[in-house]
Amino acid sequence: MAKAGPPRTAAYGLLLLLVVVAAHAAALGAGFVWDDDDYVTANAQLDDAQGLVRIWTKLGAVPQYYPLVHTTFWVEHRLWGERPLGYHAVNVLLHAGNALLVWTILRRLSVPGAWLAAALFGVHPVHAESVAWITERKNVLSGLFYLGSLLAWIAFDDAKPRTGQRERAWARSILLFVFALLAKTVAATLPAATLVLVWWRRGRITGKDVVPTLPYFALGAAAGLLTSWMERFHVGASGGDWALSLPERLQVAGRACWFYLGKLLWPDPLLFIYPRWKVGTWGPGAWLWPAAAAATLVALWLLRHRVGRGPLAAALYFGLTLGPALGFVNVYPMRFSYVADHFQYLASLGPLALAAAGIARLDRRVLFGLVPALLLALSAITWRVESSYRDEETLWRRTIARDPRVFIAQNNLGGMLLERGRLDEAEPYLLRAIAIEPGYPEAYDNLGIVLHRRGRLDEAIERYRQALRADPRYSFAHNNLGISLAESGRLGEAIASFREAIRLKPDFVRAHMNLGIALYRTGDVAGASASLREAARLDPADPDVRGALRAVTEGGRRP
Repeated sequence: MAKAGPPRTAAYGLLLLLVVVAAHAAALGAGFVWDDDDYVTANAQLDDAQGLVRIWTKLGAVPQYYPLVHTTFWVEHRLWGERPLGYHAVNVLLHAGNALLVWTILRRLSVPGAWLAAALFGVHPVHAESVAWITERKNVLSGLFYLGSLLAWIAFDDAKPRTGQRERAWARSILLFVFALLAKTVAATLPAATLVLVWWRRGRITGKDVVPTLPYFALGAAAGLLTSWMERFHVGASGGDWALSLPERLQVAGRACWFYLGKLLWPDPLLFIYPRWKVGTWGPGAWLWPAAAAATLVALWLLRHRVGRGPLAAALYFGLTLGPALGFVNVYPMRFSYVADHFQYLASLGPLALAAAGIARLDRRVLFGLVPALLLALSAITWRVESSYRDEETLWRRTIARDPRVFIAQNNLGGMLLERGRLDEAEPYLLRAIAIEPGYPEAYDNLGIVLHRRGRLDEAIERYRQALRADPRYSFAHNNLGISLAESGRLGEAIASFREAIRLKPDFVRAHMNLGIALYRTGDVAGASASLREAARLDPADPDVRGALRAVTEGGRRP
């Protein structure tokens, strides 16, 4: 079949853009959810020019060292402040741009069904999370540079040796690769993907193919090590929730691969957070998952001369690109679930391209009926999923409705109701979170706050102690325990709790303030003044801190 000319290509490109934007239109009505505060609404680095400098130069200034992502938020904060529409519109446009790049890459590789593959990528519901969740700007932005780098790599691979065109394409590819890493480290899998691509095209990989990828591997490894260190020591991905043995990690990886493939084939139900698998309870049958994955790869290798190299290349790309999210590296979301839809944003390209190539071989009359129906059905599911992101309460309620076993959804909804003073509604959700995951300290802490506000101080104290038995380093529970102890008249124990909260979190403003108030009540005015001055230094704008400090320094009034 002859390639389409420029006008027809432009028309197909415009159609693809319209299809993808229409599928994700519901995201434009979404709000801020979950950790969007860390990235946008409560991100102090977005406030001034010095914040932009810190984004690039200070580790820990933002949740992860993805400075390109936070730079886009810094710019947008000046354009639309804390109005979510602008951030969502950018996410939708970035994803649509990625779909156009997928089409361009597959056309360049002469893959059958290239437009359909790009459309499937663009409208598939598994990508709703990456588009409708502002925090996942990481995915769509990194994907843009990843795909751009891959396209440049293909130009490099196609160019004649020792030509300026080849060198420029390589330089362009590696520059875009660096940008992709600065948006999300999952892009580190790109050099492995290029080698799979080389094998698919030529049937072999030589030393001449490997050498140009070495700088990519080095840069990816450096970025991966930094991200792993940040996850462990800054984000908090360490402790019992991540203490998996190598055999357990292999079992998780095997099951996760099939989970992701299953969601591509049948995207229902799709959850913001999936229940966390109980790895230790699987038994010998758990090895069926990785064994089936390995057997599939072996079978595709043995059948490569009959079915072609495409199926194996798609499977290898899928597995390698999923690699960072398969449980071998500790990431914070593993505390709640071993899988998440946004983890397969780039990896999904392998199976989707393979499926599109297969569909493209069907009779043309079948295609005219099947393709629109398929895209419409997927778009309808995407619309429904993204409507859940309207606000955080809707997101948690719909997650619970689809699967009540998601303990973090139970706790977070209970916590939201608690913040709004709806104590009677909050308590059942918190109790269900504890029943599902008895070692979840946040639920005990929230339940303690509910009981404290009802005046049941002894019960609140016990709940805080349960939180600390689950996690002795949970500084918020130490602080809340101190508050209840102080109100019970047990000032000595309260002071010890506040001091422990501060030891664990030295910049904990409220713990410093509460310690100062407790010390003042024992008659230690100097100690109280020192604690309150430290709280004021950490947060000069906090009115409660200023009021307490003024009361202590002026004397005669109880803060």
